[in-house]
Amino acid sequence: MKSNVVAVIGGGQLARMMQQAAGPLDVRLRALVEAADGATAQVVPESFVGDPSDEEAVRALLAADGASRLALTFEHEHQDTDLLQRLAAEGVSVQPPPDALLYARDKLKMRERLSALGAPVPDWAIISSASDLDEFLAGHDGEAIVKTARGGYDGKGVRLVTDVEDIADWLAGDIELIAEEKVPFDMEVAALLARRPSGEMRHWELTQTIQEDGVCAVAIAPAPEVSGELRAEARRIAELIAEGLGVTGVLAVEMFVTGSRLLVNELAMRPHNSGHWTIEGATTSQFEQHLRAVLDLPLGATGMRAPHAVMTNVLGSELSDPAEAYPEVMAHLSEVKVHLYGKGVRPGRKLGHVSAIGDDLAVLTERTAAAAALLRGERRDK
Repeated sequence: MKSNVVAVIGGGQLARMMQQAAGPLDVRLRALVEAADGATAQVVPESFVGDPSDEEAVRALLAADGASRLALTFEHEHQDTDLLQRLAAEGVSVQPPPDALLYARDKLKMRERLSALGAPVPDWAIISSASDLDEFLAGHDGEAIVKTARGGYDGKGVRLVTDVEDIADWLAGDIELIAEEKVPFDMEVAALLARRPSGEMRHWELTQTIQEDGVCAVAIAPAPEVSGELRAEARRIAELIAEGLGVTGVLAVEMFVTGSRLLVNELAMRPHNSGHWTIEGATTSQFEQHLRAVLDLPLGATGMRAPHAVMTNVLGSELSDPAEAYPEVMAHLSEVKVHLYGKGVRPGRKLGHVSAIGDDLAVLTERTAAAAALLRGERRDK
């Protein structure tokens, strides 16, 4: 029987949650994973161990017999652009396209392209030498955020800098760097949308993200205390970027809210941590929508199922297995939904998330925080 097939590169929690959405749609998911016992391989039967830069492994992933539609997509941006371009030239449906994915992989190229599009971004500059940094610091009150152009995520490859010695190792390593102004923001938000190759787009509610040590800890939808004008502007910026870069699939545009302005911080061209609330909180989750989009199928409605949704990440645990907390979580916080990713425990590791939807934002925030604390091995207040 002919089937819709999505081949995904990456074996972490994002591909794992794509499987949750693929089943009801009868979409065959095939995954190229880093380890046979990793998060995705535990739940995706057609998982193959290999490296994203291994052309033979990627071609084997695409060898899906009986596919009526076949798309290649990703759960992380660290891909071999040359290989993807060769595959696209041969007629493989690579979504998002290699030329778009490049801007999520390379912060320098992203900043250059967004500036050219007229998207609002923090003041920035290329840093090739100590004098470049000294000049930037002098013009920005002695502080800057310096980022490696490639390879950074979840706070890695990002430093708050006040002196050239803070990045001496990076300068010595011949690493492409950019400096950005340190933005005095009021809130961080993410504008999530999905776009299919034929052009249809759907947006979810603007989401507030709260970071801890550079990692998203909490996501709240809709973002509270954000004006209708600012929500509309966030949507406009996200559409400008999606169309200007040719993005397909789910796009998350992370932005700073500073007064009445928005400034684009980062891009993710895949399902994103800020959108996990959509699994329970939206008519169509970001994972189902991503599959629809990359297969160029009509997109689903994105309305919220309740006035508020809160997602809290489980970052590390004192338990050998967070599931040991299930009896207490399920007995006392039965309205909270738990998603664990099948990962081994280590300090600060993103092991899962919990979410809840309802009418009272304060209650949802309190209960998801309590559930996450239990899964981290903390005792519940009586």
